Amino acid sequence: MNRHLPASLSALAFSLALSVAASAAEPVSLKGDVQVERTVTANGTTKTVLAPPTTVVPGDRLLFTTRYSNDGDKPVDSFVVTNPLPAPVRLAAEEAGYEVSVDGGRTFGRLAALTVADAAGVRRAAQLEDVTHIRWTLAHLAPRASGALEYHAVVR
Repeated sequence: MNRHLPASLSALAFSLALSVAASAAEPVSLKGDVQVERTVTANGTTKTVLAPPTTVVPGDRLLFTTRYSNDGDKPVDSFVVTNPLPAPVRLAAEEAGYEVSVDGGRTFGRLAALTVADAAGVRRAAQLEDVTHIRWTLAHLAPRASGALEYHAVVR
């Protein structure tokens, strides 16, 4: 199936920015962004480039980025950033640095430690396609400190 998803992905990026910003506590500001990872070959060299998600199809790989900044004059400790994973995508791979949820954001942990119930109610090991949220805990943000958090996803 070759579906194009430009409108839904634009809405997805907008909702990501809103949902991420809604979880922010002053004085930390957050901004979400999504880009498509394209493989380009030129002069015998292959590289990955990032492009705006004007059109995506199932199988396209996306990079979601949340930029953060402590705009205040005091440090912020144990700041939590939670990103809901948009329904049209699945997590590409679990990476170090964040925890995942497979139950709508109620509980978090490493994917290998989580389980989900199948249609018959039987518990099974959670898979990448079961992930609903990603969460980072930033231990310490100095005044005026900034950075970015990223995860990769694949269009379903």
